[in-house]
Amino acid sequence: MSGITVKVGKELLGRDSLYEAGRTSLLFVDMQRIWCEPNLDPTHPQDTDSYYHRRLREIVIPNQVGILEAGRRAGCNVLHTVIESLTLDGRDRSLDHKLSGMHVPKGAAEGRIIEELTPLENEIVVPKTSSGVFNSTNIDYVLRNLDTRYLIIAGVITDQCVDMAVRDAADRGYLVTIVADACATYSQERHDAALRAYSGYCWTADAHTVVNRLGNLR
Repeated sequence: MSGITVKVGKELLGRDSLYEAGRTSLLFVDMQRIWCEPNLDPTHPQDTDSYYHRRLREIVIPNQVGILEAGRRAGCNVLHTVIESLTLDGRDRSLDHKLSGMHVPKGAAEGRIIEELTPLENEIVVPKTSSGVFNSTNIDYVLRNLDTRYLIIAGVITDQCVDMAVRDAADRGYLVTIVADACATYSQERHDAALRAYSGYCWTADAHTVVNRLGNLR
């Protein structure tokens, strides 16, 4: 553990404190077909060879799979957020999503989590209709019921929905890890700038380090 630490009860905690068995959860943000496969959504890059899709295919998804497998072996709780309306016509969406033309109908095939990260039967999927999962869902209530202290976050988009998840989780008292090479946005510059902007709310780590730490929980 490095940097500033504080005493909470009998524990000495820092942003990079070692994870605890039974108190560590994984959160995958919006890893859905519509955002991760080309030509399913006109608001996202369409070209298979675009920076965004190459990063997803070559770096982000393989790293997320490794984290997911390590977390499952360690007995961590696994949560997935998805953008999905509660209705077919999306009338329950946030005003921002309506103005942005963002709508994934309830049960739509393109809204499913990508095959590589398919949730197991007892894993948690949280639908949301805003950028911030803590703003439009009961995820805070769920995480507290799971006795979560350490929250490992990966997903898309680094400077949008992932950003809000990190900041909001930190404000609610979770020790957040952002996995830098398991997130993506539309350029390397945007990705790097986002990580710098919210670095004060989390511990920034790479997938290899996170997988090793999860391995020590078994």
